[in-house]
Amino acid sequence: MSHDIRVKICGLRTGADVAAAASAGSSYVGFVFYPKSPRNVSFQEAAALAVDVPMGVAKVALVVNANDAFLDDLTAAVPLDMLQLHGSETPTRVAEVKARYGLPVMKAVGIADASDLAQIDAYAAVADQLLIDAKPPKNADLPGGNGLAFDWTLLAGRKYWTVPWMLAGGLTADNVAEAVRLTGATQVDVSSGVEGSVGVKDAGLISAFLAAAQA
Repeated sequence: MSHDIRVKICGLRTGADVAAAASAGSSYVGFVFYPKSPRNVSFQEAAALAVDVPMGVAKVALVVNANDAFLDDLTAAVPLDMLQLHGSETPTRVAEVKARYGLPVMKAVGIADASDLAQIDAYAAVADQLLIDAKPPKNADLPGGNGLAFDWTLLAGRKYWTVPWMLAGGLTADNVAEAVRLTGATQVDVSSGVEGSVGVKDAGLISAFLAAAQA
């Protein structure tokens, strides 16, 4: 097994979170800009946090069905390396966002069963990366960060989409090695799985997750 598993820690809210993610070896840090989320940060908070992110660690903004006005303000306020579209954005919208902001775009795609896999190719044609996540339960307030996993065997043997992809959904230090083994993922994303309580990251859990992912 390759040890070169790239990890994204999403939903960071404090300088301590950023320091813990960076020192543990994260490749990406994610900031959530979605008011319903317990991990939501303001543009001002994120701009301050972004200053502390080391060179070589990608700063990713998670947004949900954001319009141009919101993204204009976000990209003006916060130095970012990537936009993560985590709502019901269409492939056309993904292409528009990519063209307008000149930033790489990662599109989250929710998976509950095999029928959800077909849409991945349409997004792979326009996005720079894909985030393959568990589909949120019906009526859920949050499009992600629900701590839910999906049937990873759905991805077995499907490792070769045309763009890099990241596995998300219910990952913890206890299951990430198995998830990587079953899916062939080379990148993983975690948010609730490294929290001591909802929205509050735990440095020990972050370092345990990184160690398990790369073991």
